[in-house]
Amino acid sequence: MRLMKITALTGSWLRCARDVALAMMAAAGVSCAVIAQTVLLPPAPGLAAGSVDTAQPDRGINEWLLRMHEASRRRAYIGTFVVSSGSSMASAKIWHICDGQNQMERVESLSGPPRSTFRRDDQVITFLPERKHAVAERRESLGLFPNLLQSADSSIAQFYSARLAGHDRVAGFDADMVLLQPKDKLRYGYRVWSEKKTGLVVKLQTLDIDGRVLEQSAFSELQLDAPVNMNKLNQMMSNTEGYKVDRPEMIKTTAAAEGWVLKTPVAGFKPMSCFKRPAAAPEGSAVDNTMQWIFSDGLASVSLFVELFDRRQHGQEGLMALGATRTITRRIGDWWLTVVGEAPIQTLSAFAQGLERKKATPN
Repeated sequence: MRLMKITALTGSWLRCARDVALAMMAAAGVSCAVIAQTVLLPPAPGLAAGSVDTAQPDRGINEWLLRMHEASRRRAYIGTFVVSSGSSMASAKIWHICDGQNQMERVESLSGPPRSTFRRDDQVITFLPERKHAVAERRESLGLFPNLLQSADSSIAQFYSARLAGHDRVAGFDADMVLLQPKDKLRYGYRVWSEKKTGLVVKLQTLDIDGRVLEQSAFSELQLDAPVNMNKLNQMMSNTEGYKVDRPEMIKTTAAAEGWVLKTPVAGFKPMSCFKRPAAAPEGSAVDNTMQWIFSDGLASVSLFVELFDRRQHGQEGLMALGATRTITRRIGDWWLTVVGEAPIQTLSAFAQGLERKKATPN
C-alpha cells in the first residue's frame, strides 16, 4: 500500500501529525495491514459531571466548527504535538503563520527518519534529507476541517450534533471540550479541545461508533501569537539545492469522464474533487494514471483510488486498519480499487460496492 494513498489531502496540524506518524511506521517496516488496537481511555480530567460552565455561549455545531476552522487557519503559533494510535506514537514541531490571506507552515518530525514539510497555501514540499529527495505538489486546503467552508448548505448538522462537555487544560491553556457525535453509524465521533479564547484546537480524539478512542493528537507545548517569520519560511521552502525534486502532476478530471459512477450515494458524503495522478509502474507494465475521487461529509473524508490491475503489485482483496484510517481493496474487472478514509468499515464498504464502471477511459 503506497503511503501516498493513506495520507489525506489536507493541511492541518493534525494531518501533518498523521503524515509524520505514518512515515515513521512505514520506515520502521510496520505493515499497513496491522490492525491498530483501540484504546478505551478514562475520562479526561476536569470533565466530571457538573463541570460545564453555564455561562458558556450555547453554540450550534456550525458555530463551533467555524470558530475552530478559522483559528486553525489564522492564528500564528509554534508548538510541539504528539499523535498516538494504539502502541504507535510520533511527534513533530510546527510553525504556522497567516499574514491576512496567505498561510504558511513548517512541520519537522521529531521521531522516525528526518522529514520536513513546508506548506504555502496549496503549495507543499516535503524534504527527506537522508535521501536528498524532495516532493513538491499542490494540496487544496489548509485548515482543521478543510471541507467545512465548502458545505454551504449546512448539511453537517444533519449528520452530527455538538455539545459542550466540559473544560480542561492542554499544554498550559484553558480549553473547552466539545463532543461531536454522529447521528448514524456511517461516521466517527470526535472529542475536540479548543483553546478558550481563540478557538484553536489543541487536542483531538477520534472515537469509534462505540465511543472508544481510535486515535488522538495533542499539543504538548504551544506558543500562541508566536513571532513566526514568513520570509524565513519562504526562503527555507525554496532552498532545494542538493535535492532531487519530484513534482508529481495532478490533473483535474471527473469520475464520469474517466468512466466511473457511484451508483448508490453514501448518506452525507458529497464528491469534492477528482484527480488523475501519475502512477509508477514496474518495468514492462503499462503506465496508467491513478484516479483519486474524494468525498466528504464536511468533517470526515473518503478517497477512492482506481488504477489498472497488476497482479505483480496488487495482492488479495481485503480490509486494513491503522488508527482511525480504514482501507478496503477490491478488484473490479481490469481495475484495482482502494478505498481509504477515516470512517467505519461499513461506510468504506458502501463506497467499494457502489463504484461501477460505465465505459472505457477516453484516450
